Amino acid sequence: MTLKQQIVGNAMQMAVCTLQPGQTVYCEAGKFLFKTANVSMDTRLAGPGGGQQQDQRGAGGMGGMLRQAMGTAMQVGQRVLAGESIAFQYFSASGGEGTVGFAGVLPGEMRALELDGSRAWFAEKDAFVAAESTVDFGIAFQGGRSGMSGGEGFILEKFTGRGTVIIAGAGNFIDLNPADFGGRIEVDTGCIVAFEDGVRYGVQRIGGLNRQGIMNAVFGGEGLSLATLEGNGRVILQSMTIEGLANALKKAQGGDKQGPTGGLFSTRAG
Repeated sequence: MTLKQQIVGNAMQMAVCTLQPGQTVYCEAGKFLFKTANVSMDTRLAGPGGGQQQDQRGAGGMGGMLRQAMGTAMQVGQRVLAGESIAFQYFSASGGEGTVGFAGVLPGEMRALELDGSRAWFAEKDAFVAAESTVDFGIAFQGGRSGMSGGEGFILEKFTGRGTVIIAGAGNFIDLNPADFGGRIEVDTGCIVAFEDGVRYGVQRIGGLNRQGIMNAVFGGEGLSLATLEGNGRVILQSMTIEGLANALKKAQGGDKQGPTGGLFSTRAG
């Protein structure tokens, strides 16, 4: 059953979903906006396919309860490490069609991705808004050196299964495929929203340890590294970064810490 949804709004978009009886969607805690009275809301620690659903499928006895508890604890532990919400909110309609709305947390766009089971999707932290219960939410740990260097890319959200998943980002979106640009694009690490499985993510140093490399790092506003995306698959980028928004707000309040050079001298909002 395909999720009927509509993305509405401009500067800060919302997703309005129409649920059929028995259809369930879930969202990260804090991204629920509104619902009709016939839509129930249930908050759980377990994600789809986790301990809660194991119990519903009849995993009985002490062993089943222990496996359920361990599965839920592992899911929660991964989300804590990733800085994600501990719980999910589930919404189901009864007695007819129901409506539920979701919103992101930053001014920007939303996008509905349709998963057919053949490819996973990866997204930046906090991009997830909501998904059908047939879509599994997980955490992917990117390779140590690449992730640590890339900052935003070390821990990614991972979506598998079949169904609709809704993501959000800052500013405006652009869709690219590295295959259309010689197989590789280089991107500001904070501008990646999501990409399909099959696209390889990495981090490279900007220039060498020479005069031009130092100029790029100090005055270019990108620091020492750029993200690289290679292969054949869909990539979604955002025009605004969270760091850029935070620095703009600080500057407007007279507390700008970036200074005139940017790059290495910028200070991330913590």
